[in-house]
Amino acid sequence: MAAIPDSTATAPNKQRLVVLGSGFAVGYTAMLVSLNQAWYKDQERTSFHFFNDNRQWKQMDKAGHFWGAFHQSRAGIDLLRWAGVPDKQAIWYGGLTGIFLQSPIEVFDGFQSDYGASVGDAIANTVGSAAVVAQELAWREVRIMPKFSFRTTGYAAERPNVLGSTLPEQALKDYNGQTYWLSVNVGDFLKTESHYPKWLSIAVGYGAEGMVYNDPELNRARGFNARRQFYLSPDLNLMHFKGRSKVLNTALYVLSIVKIPAPALEYNRKDGLRFHPLYF
Repeated sequence: MAAIPDSTATAPNKQRLVVLGSGFAVGYTAMLVSLNQAWYKDQERTSFHFFNDNRQWKQMDKAGHFWGAFHQSRAGIDLLRWAGVPDKQAIWYGGLTGIFLQSPIEVFDGFQSDYGASVGDAIANTVGSAAVVAQELAWREVRIMPKFSFRTTGYAAERPNVLGSTLPEQALKDYNGQTYWLSVNVGDFLKTESHYPKWLSIAVGYGAEGMVYNDPELNRARGFNARRQFYLSPDLNLMHFKGRSKVLNTALYVLSIVKIPAPALEYNRKDGLRFHPLYF
């Protein structure tokens, strides 16, 4: 992503701020309604409480919170810049967006009888938002981009009520098929005269498989072998291809949160090293 010049000399655009505020209010409300329908509509409610889930799902849910908060804060920063807010203010205020948007999840969770509000999730949200703020303060751009990829697995059929019965639900709930990446724009760390292709990034990924039950002991007792997976793969720095078209630039911005399918090297304790000619 190209560096954005400091905007301290310009006044905020009031019309854009109104549009931004109105859109945020509508989108935030829609998010809460959708979240409640997707996750909580059939769940038993109880009084608010906390629950320690740090051992569950091989921490894939924590990776998801980090990824989500990062990109929500990233969008918050860039939208405030679009509205003409001075750069440092945009970074600090926009950087809180991920925490603000993710916090309702913990509130909803806190009223569920089967689990509760998670301190670990809240920490992951905070770290995700802090990660984009730190990069923006240091470089005025994102050089290390968290990304997401998903593939369907057979585990969802074992507990579709928990892991999802439809493709959208599985992408959200089936941690076995999710992979979270840190895509490093290597060219951004090299000198200008370097011949390294700026569009080529290197991504390290983390996933897990064999998880049907959130409790590790119960999962093992039911015959499932949960294991972590680590990946190394080439990736595209999509923001390098920005041009004059606002439509194209917006599409690249949105797609930059997703890891493109590419060859990948995987390591897990069961299979050792594996090569995937094309990994999703």
